[in-house]
Amino acid sequence: MFDNLQAIRKAGFVGFKTIKELRDTKLNDVPGNPDENDIGVYLVLRLDTNPPVFMSQSIGGHFKKKNPTVSLADLQSNWVEGPLVIYVGKAGAPSKQATLRSRLKQYLSFGAGRPVGHWGGRLIWQLAKSEEFVICWKRTPDDVPREVEKQIILEFKAGYAGKRPFANLMD
Repeated sequence: MFDNLQAIRKAGFVGFKTIKELRDTKLNDVPGNPDENDIGVYLVLRLDTNPPVFMSQSIGGHFKKKNPTVSLADLQSNWVEGPLVIYVGKAGAPSKQATLRSRLKQYLSFGAGRPVGHWGGRLIWQLAKSEEFVICWKRTPDDVPREVEKQIILEFKAGYAGKRPFANLMD
């Protein structure tokens, strides 16, 4: 599923908007009603098949004055050749107010340099052309998003020699 858009769609993911499109539309297409239990998981996809360009400095926000930048060596060692999926994220939990829209808003704000608490997935913001990355999402109103996220990461690891998606630093 991780290297094929058709398989990602078949797995129930929708949206497929670039980061730029999501910012321009203020995430209007992303489910965001806490009363509807709009929780779930999302994927960040890099459709460009050329080798990545790693930036020496992150464009991400400095949350609690912590610099999100990691070394180029760390970026290179985390890179996984082949898959479109470079990050798996989660949004919300049963009985919490967070939604897919609110969590993605935090993530994109962090990537715009604001000091927002979205430390997960921060390696994305050290890749050139991050505005072109595509985000898709899947509502999981009957499942705990963290459990779904962990399962997706386990499936990824099974297909890529035990490596997690590039920007997932934890299972």
